[in-house]
Amino acid sequence: MTEASRQALAALRHADNFSWYVIPIFVIVVYIYAVEVEKRNWSLVLAGLAFWGMDWFNEIWNGLVLHFTGRSALWTAPAKSAYVILVGLNIEITMMFAILGIVLIKMLPKDKHTKVLGIPNRWFFAVLNSFLCVGIEVILNKAHALIWEYRFWNWPNIWLIAIFGYGSFMVVSFWVYDQEKISAKLAAVALIFAVDIFAFIQFALILRWI
Repeated sequence: MTEASRQALAALRHADNFSWYVIPIFVIVVYIYAVEVEKRNWSLVLAGLAFWGMDWFNEIWNGLVLHFTGRSALWTAPAKSAYVILVGLNIEITMMFAILGIVLIKMLPKDKHTKVLGIPNRWFFAVLNSFLCVGIEVILNKAHALIWEYRFWNWPNIWLIAIFGYGSFMVVSFWVYDQEKISAKLAAVALIFAVDIFAFIQFALILRWI
């Protein structure tokens, strides 16, 4: 098992490193969603939640990679955190993802049929923003805040990170946003979180695999 994995497991779901800065960040997340709820912008709220839920799904299977390999997850976040939820997910990261989905949706043109450089705008922004986000992860990796152990999930092999680390989140959240019926949006978000909650309870709390 790698040193980063041991560090992450040692801090896993222990509140010993709690810091008060978490509280104002949490309030900012709540405020951002409250503003959109006040505007009754349900499409944006649900798309943002879909993006956040997709990240939870990724983090859960990433934790399972560590369990079954006994060596390392694809990505590990061993650096200091106020609370480590999973080996690749801490409280700071999850609150960032809760906001990021809202930000990315706000960047989209209102007309889903508009093209950018001849490319459907949803796909254009999904690809562009995926690589921008991966660029930030590369910086975090170089700063040893985010550890990549495997060659296929490491610089310069960033394609899988772009596709599964961000692109899939964006495609799903954009799809939820563009659904015409609010019931379809609600059903999609409910399904994502149902899978997340079941998996987290089963693997993290009962079996303690992640």
